[in-house]
Amino acid sequence: MKDLDRLLQRWRIAKVSPFIPSGGRILDIGCGDGALFKRLHGRIGEGVGVDPTLTAPVQAERYRLLPGYFPAALPDGRAFDAITLLAVLEHIPICEQPAFAAECARLLEPGGVMLITVPSPAVDRILGVLKALRLIDGMSLEEHYGFDPRQTSAVFSVPGLILAKSATFQLGLNHLFVFKKTGMTRSPDVRSDRG
Repeated sequence: MKDLDRLLQRWRIAKVSPFIPSGGRILDIGCGDGALFKRLHGRIGEGVGVDPTLTAPVQAERYRLLPGYFPAALPDGRAFDAITLLAVLEHIPICEQPAFAAECARLLEPGGVMLITVPSPAVDRILGVLKALRLIDGMSLEEHYGFDPRQTSAVFSVPGLILAKSATFQLGLNHLFVFKKTGMTRSPDVRSDRG
């Protein structure tokens, strides 16, 4: 990864970090090299990352990274306090998204959070130029197909999940979605922010 790739990655992590429960069990789908867990080192109880680009499992003090695809690569059916999808949804074929969302909801503890960042389709053109200029590696850019972030709420409108927050960042080029699993004592405020 190039410096600009890392900067964009850190920005996404910074957007979801405030929603990650301290001491929780976290699943990072599309974890790459485990950057999320490295940044949250003392805050999480246990982290599990899944990524098809990994060539071998990685075991660290508070997390492990597993090669493969979600959910098949998970070793068991234990639930998580938070599940993150940072710039991942736009890589998942539309026909697979309903089953993917249902599995996420199933593996989330009641009261747990689903944290998703999705770039605008306009980002693909920008990243294509940056990749041509060799300023970024473009992490699997060829898999993008122009997913419309406005569809995220519909994809995750599965039983048990409610949208708690939606916002944009990076001048509106990226979107943050926070879903909560029902079973909490009170419903979260649903709001939309820009910033």
